[in-house]
Amino acid sequence: MHIEVLLVEDSPGDVRLTQEAFRDANPSIRLHVASDGVEALTFLKREGVHAKAPRPDFILLDLNLPRMAGREVLSRIKLDDELRTIPTIVLTTSDSEADILRSYELQANCYLTKPVQLDEFESVVKSINDFWLTKARLPQQLRS
Repeated sequence: MHIEVLLVEDSPGDVRLTQEAFRDANPSIRLHVASDGVEALTFLKREGVHAKAPRPDFILLDLNLPRMAGREVLSRIKLDDELRTIPTIVLTTSDSEADILRSYELQANCYLTKPVQLDEFESVVKSINDFWLTKARLPQQLRS
């Protein structure tokens, strides 16, 4: 069975690193990428070109995004009855206490700061897999 993960990230380099780290850690992960907040919500609501998108089992969300900030995306996810149960992890470069607090106020399931070093970044992604996608029990999603 595949694990559907939505990565909301505008940095092509971080997208590539995340893809490679997940590929090495867990071949059952299907990683989908939205490069901004508007595209993320279109994917999640299965609209337009994303009409046949799978429902993610898990979301990795950057805060600093074009067109719609990650905080707004997180707020909309957690206010939506159909989306709120999807575990949403903030993975961002910001280590601001205000961003951390706001993310948890908006009901993020976890807040992680992206490491600058390549090997540390890979380690964080693998630890996400080890805990969230292997050990943690995720809610059963209705597949359509």
